[in-house]
Amino acid sequence: MKQILLKNAYIVSMNTRREIYNNGSILIENDKIKAIGKIEEKSLSVNAEIIDLKGKIILPGFINTHVHLSQQLGRGIADDVDLLTWLRERVWPYESSFDYESSLISSTACCVEMIKSGITTFLESGGQYVEAMVEAVSKTGLRASLSKSVMDVGEGLPKSWIKTADEEIEKQIELYNKFNNTSEGRVKIWFALRTIFNNSDNLILKTKQIADELNTGIHMHIAEIAAENEYVKSNKGNSTVEHLHNLGVLGPNLLAVHTVWLTDKEIDLFKLYDVKVSHNPAAAMKVVLGFARIPEMLEKGLSVSIGTDGAPSNNRMDMMREMYLTSLIHKGRTLNPKAVPAEQVLEMATVNGARCAMLENEIGSLEVGKKADLIVLNQNTLHSLPLHDPIANIVYTMTSENVESTMCNGKWLMKNREILVLNEAELIEKVKIKAEEIRVKAKIELPNRFPIINII
Repeated sequence: MKQILLKNAYIVSMNTRREIYNNGSILIENDKIKAIGKIEEKSLSVNAEIIDLKGKIILPGFINTHVHLSQQLGRGIADDVDLLTWLRERVWPYESSFDYESSLISSTACCVEMIKSGITTFLESGGQYVEAMVEAVSKTGLRASLSKSVMDVGEGLPKSWIKTADEEIEKQIELYNKFNNTSEGRVKIWFALRTIFNNSDNLILKTKQIADELNTGIHMHIAEIAAENEYVKSNKGNSTVEHLHNLGVLGPNLLAVHTVWLTDKEIDLFKLYDVKVSHNPAAAMKVVLGFARIPEMLEKGLSVSIGTDGAPSNNRMDMMREMYLTSLIHKGRTLNPKAVPAEQVLEMATVNGARCAMLENEIGSLEVGKKADLIVLNQNTLHSLPLHDPIANIVYTMTSENVESTMCNGKWLMKNREILVLNEAELIEKVKIKAEEIRVKAKIELPNRFPIINII
């Protein structure tokens, strides 16, 4: 039995009563929380690891509900362009130039960046080399729901991606049978639908049927841009959400990503069917999707979480920054300083994220019996002091630099800002080499924003 005692910390539990333990302790046994509050050291085993965290904050690990592991090496290849240019001329040529090694390096780098920003669980919306994603997650120690990027129709698809609905379903079932609940149970396999531009009704219906049978999730970009609803209305007679409703796809295992262009009726449909939402504030602004109606969704009682999206559309896997943006942009949009307050943002990044991941009984809060997924924040920096209101400071002043240590499943992934699961310096060199190889292979030419003078 392995025991770790974290003592004298400011523990933000996020339990149902939202209790905070000042000078509290957490006892971890193997992969779970054994006790929280006041804990006597004399009750511990001889070999217990005891860490004094006086002056520091313990939080549940953040849950990033929308990320693209395979896009990590594409950071910077699609800046300052519209969405369709971003997709068809930059990201698709880039992703379709991948092989297994490229995906492994990209996925591993993304995982490490998430560890450093306090993310312990993430939901991946789909890539082509799921096996490489599984390997990266297994090695880095994170918890993840992984998906294959699934498309059977649409303009501009790379030839290697053109599959039938049956081929896509068969492959996903194969991945589920092989990898679901592997890596000490940290890996889940979900089904994915890329967008309604790229998914036939046949594929959507079969995905819903199989996902329900397997009791797993469905990850889909929904109502991302205004043109999407216009396209669906022209071809199907309704908006994206209403068309999915008519197909019978709305349900508690559907994670709707972005959801920028929703009507009141569609928000009500999401509430009626308990559809989960992933809000991606940085990506929505950077790729000019618009401003999702998050305050309205939260007021209706929807489970709204936070996602970073991928590196070419954000360009950081930084949940601290996403929390900051989530509160600010909705205050500005509604002209209401009470819109999405700090405590609600923290809920979105933790307990709401757990519900969206269909893991609310295992993670999202620090409670006895739940998994030991947590982070330690060091608030002793000039940019985060003084600490008059700790919850507000976490959202409004702290950055990923304040994440001192990250634990998932009872194991330290990062401790005192040192990545423990691999050699970070070696990974950085691999990223530099492979990213340039892929850009050249994909024939992506980027503009010179200022004159370059090469000195020989």
